[in-house]
Amino acid sequence: MKDQTETAVWGPGRFRGLRLPNAIAGFVATTFCALLFLGVLVVSAKAQAPENEEFRQATEAMRQGKLEEAERGFAAVVKASPAFAEAHFNLGLVLEEQGNHEEAIASFKKALALKPKLHGANLFLGLAEFRLNRVGEAIVALKKETTAYPKDAGAWMWLGVAQLANQQPDDAAESLDCAAKLDPKNVDILYHRGQAHLLVSKESYTAMFKADPKSWRVHQVLAQTAAEADRHEEAIVEYLAAIKLAPTQPGLHEELGTQYRSLGKMDEADAAFRRELEIDPHNVLAQYKLGVLQVEKGNAGEGKKLIVASLREKPNLLNSDYNLGRAEMLLGNDTAAAEDFEKATTGNSDSETVQQAWYQLGIVYRRMHRLEDAQKALAMFQQLKDQEAQGLQRAMKKYTGQHDAPPSEPPPTPPRPE
Repeated sequence: MKDQTETAVWGPGRFRGLRLPNAIAGFVATTFCALLFLGVLVVSAKAQAPENEEFRQATEAMRQGKLEEAERGFAAVVKASPAFAEAHFNLGLVLEEQGNHEEAIASFKKALALKPKLHGANLFLGLAEFRLNRVGEAIVALKKETTAYPKDAGAWMWLGVAQLANQQPDDAAESLDCAAKLDPKNVDILYHRGQAHLLVSKESYTAMFKADPKSWRVHQVLAQTAAEADRHEEAIVEYLAAIKLAPTQPGLHEELGTQYRSLGKMDEADAAFRRELEIDPHNVLAQYKLGVLQVEKGNAGEGKKLIVASLREKPNLLNSDYNLGRAEMLLGNDTAAAEDFEKATTGNSDSETVQQAWYQLGIVYRRMHRLEDAQKALAMFQQLKDQEAQGLQRAMKKYTGQHDAPPSEPPPTPPRPE
């Protein structure tokens, strides 16, 4: 017999035979059968009776997956020490693993009656109810767990999953947002959170279509959907339809101009951005996009003026250093262009633009007769291109089930121009 603290263990869980009454079952089942993504959690249980050695042995049997042995052990412990909450809890876990859901629920409830805030008891009670398709009861239990342990990301996730099953996407999104804040890199949480927000969006758009199927907003949503799928021609058609219904609505011409630019229709994009600024002179993004477009069309003076004006309002616009560098380069201001491109390699630029910034630096350095710096810049550009190609290759191999050896060398450190 020990006078030390014993332990009650959560799991490991292998929840089988999940049955849900609606379409959510498919994506819930993918993560439900691996319930203990949380890991094995150990909770303290103060030694209460001479049967603590039997409790320890039953716990060890449970760890090893010897469920019948664990069940007999915990049953003996609760018979001898009926006020031992953790023993009731672990007995419930074993019964749940064996598929004896009703008996497991009774054990979890007994544990909670003895210790209402026993960590995990309401969570597993909720999950047991969930497996029996009693989603309402599951939500009640899971809410108690999140109330008692508001920093338990797993409890928030399963509350959200249960709310999704109960066709409560708004509540589910709120619960899963809480889970994501607590555990922002958990892929299960992120998956279910995405599903919840998709359902909220779907409900919102469905209500919008029903409320006014001829609204310009309908065309805007269809245009945005097409744009996200790179169906730019289709997006343009829908934006034009939206503009016909709401010709002075701020934002529509800017979005239309973006789609024209994606198709290389520079004159149409130019006209759309200018019309946007007539409607809303304070639209900084439209002003910036128009400035970038002017640089692309070779109108570097006007482009620089528009970009600089935009940066006064929003200093951290994406790729702004690179675009300023392109303008300065076209204007023949090589020193200023080099400074801008150097900033672009370390500042607020996307990865593709960083590559191009190194390439343009190589050209500018050559024009400035800084040949060694030019070689370093172009070498860095090539290294980044090679890394990108290798990354795509590894991704393709991973997608097709192949494997690649880890890189033998770390990624190169960008050289700093002298």
